[in-house]
Amino acid sequence: MIKIIAVAKTSLCKYLCYIFLILGYLISPETFSQGLKFSGGEVPIDKRTSYNVFSNKAVEFSQYFNIECNLSLYPDTQIGYIIRIKNENSNKIYNLFYDGQGQNHIFRFNEEGKSSLITAEIDMDELLNVHWFKMKIFFDLKNDSIKLTIHNHTFGIGNANLPDKYYPVIVFGKSDHIIDVPSFAIKDLAAGNQEMYSFPLKENEGNIVHDSNGKALGEVSNPRWLINDSYHWSFLASFKSKTVAGANYNREKKEIYYFNRDSIYIYNVRSRKTSMRAFSNKCPVRLALGTNFINTDNNRLYAYEVYNERVPEEVTMASVDLTNLENWETESTDELLSQLHHHDSYLDPSTSRYTIFGGFGNMHYSKNFYSFDLNSRKWEILEDFKGDTIFPRYFSSLGYLEKTNSIYIFGGMGNESGEQVVGRKYFYDLHEINLTTNRVIKRWEIPWTEDNVVPVRGMVILNDSCFYTLCYPEHFSDSYLRLYQFSLKDGSYKILGNSIPIHSDRITTNANLYYDKQLNCLYAIVQEFDDDIVSDLKVYSLAFPPITAEDLVSYNHYTEKSAILIIVISCVVIITITILFFKRKSYKKVHNIKHQPNNKKAGQTILRPNSIYLFGDFTVRDRSGKDITYMFSVRLKQMFCLILQYSMEGGITSQRLSDILWPDRPKDKVKNSRNVTINHLRKALGELDGIEFIHDKGSFKIVLEQECYCDFVKCFDIISANKIDENREELIAILTRGKFLKSSDEAVFDPFKVEMEQKLEPALLREVEKSFIAETYQVTIDLTDILFSIDPLNDEALVYQTKALQKLKMNDEARIRYQAFITEYKKAMGSDYPHPYKNLI
Repeated sequence: MIKIIAVAKTSLCKYLCYIFLILGYLISPETFSQGLKFSGGEVPIDKRTSYNVFSNKAVEFSQYFNIECNLSLYPDTQIGYIIRIKNENSNKIYNLFYDGQGQNHIFRFNEEGKSSLITAEIDMDELLNVHWFKMKIFFDLKNDSIKLTIHNHTFGIGNANLPDKYYPVIVFGKSDHIIDVPSFAIKDLAAGNQEMYSFPLKENEGNIVHDSNGKALGEVSNPRWLINDSYHWSFLASFKSKTVAGANYNREKKEIYYFNRDSIYIYNVRSRKTSMRAFSNKCPVRLALGTNFINTDNNRLYAYEVYNERVPEEVTMASVDLTNLENWETESTDELLSQLHHHDSYLDPSTSRYTIFGGFGNMHYSKNFYSFDLNSRKWEILEDFKGDTIFPRYFSSLGYLEKTNSIYIFGGMGNESGEQVVGRKYFYDLHEINLTTNRVIKRWEIPWTEDNVVPVRGMVILNDSCFYTLCYPEHFSDSYLRLYQFSLKDGSYKILGNSIPIHSDRITTNANLYYDKQLNCLYAIVQEFDDDIVSDLKVYSLAFPPITAEDLVSYNHYTEKSAILIIVISCVVIITITILFFKRKSYKKVHNIKHQPNNKKAGQTILRPNSIYLFGDFTVRDRSGKDITYMFSVRLKQMFCLILQYSMEGGITSQRLSDILWPDRPKDKVKNSRNVTINHLRKALGELDGIEFIHDKGSFKIVLEQECYCDFVKCFDIISANKIDENREELIAILTRGKFLKSSDEAVFDPFKVEMEQKLEPALLREVEKSFIAETYQVTIDLTDILFSIDPLNDEALVYQTKALQKLKMNDEARIRYQAFITEYKKAMGSDYPHPYKNLI
């Protein structure tokens, strides 16, 4: 952006400066996360991504040309075609096929329909923790050779029979009849020779792709612009424990742990897979807060409680080897004088010391540092600090910066005396503790005019300029975590990304923030307690670096014509100002022209206002079209779906509702929890028109009018009334959003899912048969794809889909899908599929 340093001495200079300042703002790019993600085989065919690089321009290359980009692979679908390169002047087509299902990554560069030219096999471990790597295809037209580069490896072939001139049509993802697409992303795309076309892929919406000069050269269908992943937190997974549990993130293994005394859930953020292990012996620590840490030097997880109010000399710290996760070993019975809720902590592997600061317990706030020596297995208080005073507090955030060998403590609440009865105040200050000199320096304290907030325990600090942490108003039952970036120098801050809901009724509720440099991602884990025992854990991710809401919309898409228009308008304005200046005439009116490009394409799926979607990701839009899904916590979703399900049968009683949602709670506590949840649900549903939440004759039920759309209700009506023929397109549109309650894995939803799928499956099978008889084979394929989302091993769906693909002359596709089916069958059943491909034709 152009910055004006000197003050213009004349009015004309001022006007000119303003013009150039505005132009600089409009034209200069910002450096944000960027890229394009491709949806592959994990979604229906018509939802898969296709990107034609030069759809709006014919290009010609001679002597040589190359195509290069940074590539990222995702675990959702690990087989399919990444790119196809056609030559407008010949029938020869090249493609790059990827297979990541085996022991290694295999990239095969093929002459389509003829032979495999290059096979690049990369060790799986080499790309295991590499989020982006270089992919390059080099066509040497002069020397008749092709080279393929993947990461740090280059493979080639000669005698490729290449033409002297090439007129490429470059398509990433789905292309014509090639519909098998892996899950991948690209960024920093470039294609050409002496004349290189570069594509930053910085769009945040729409289907038009611009080059680095702002020219519209390409077009993409079903895009997922990665810049949005730097603003919108993505929900990854959720877990539940009926006993006190702890959680942590292991950066070395890319795993999130959620454990209680008996077992552990392991969620791999890279593969998105979850496993559960039962411990061979019970954790000897009687977990009250679930506090824990990971020592990557010895690959162990430590669970600890600083205080045990029940039994003296009971185990307060134990550890388990993360290699086998079998036997807990006692580390210590040493304890402190009181409990310390929401204390901060850090581990120094070089000294084998784990140190905590602050916390609340026994009606007091702490200002002490306590250190646990992993060798002596004892706690000791650290008292040799000098410099500024840190007032007693809890709910503060702590981070370590290796460059300065210092820890930083931010915020929290407490008071100068440390006594709870005095009352608490919120702190918005930063202290630096240099571990070399043991000196404490108060870096800053900022005035706070917004709602009071506290930070989470974890602070992400990458350099000496700023740090990141999540903050939220803990004094509300239902509130929102927001990501803050604070300057280490002066405390100036900005809020990044959207919000994460959190239910914070109990003091044990907590959240934490982690950064993975290799995956270039922030992870937030939110642990919510209803009764200080039972807890839910939710996992979210945000691409790094995060951005503000203003950043998200600041990248404007300028076509070549609009760029020319800006220049023309600017010239006219400058000339006009100059003429009028010299004529010494004043302006009476200023007209502002706002250019608002419309990037919405025909046929783009738009969720309607005043609507509730249960197929795919649970989504709610209010009466004005705003996404208010964040207002529905897991408990609210559970209650809403239960009442909606039972509304079909006249409603659900208070007792039945309580038995399902709070099976282990005492009756006196259930009533209060139920009433609180009902009030929150009424408030959330109050944002929509045409929906009533009523209590009638002892039962709760939900009544929807026509103006409020719910995809479940519409689907239920279509199937129950046997009106599929006249509503087939709408039914397919509903079902292709995804599985019913796709991201809701809690057991409460299981009966609802089973009931819906039991109604859908026979109805869909009838429609599959009808469509096949009617020779509408594409409809047959669409319907069988939906059936597979319900039952991945449905034999009838496989037969009809295979035959439909054969009828459409898509023989290769039929074989690929059959192969995928039998692979899934063997994984699930442990035996080979008994029917060979030839029997299905």
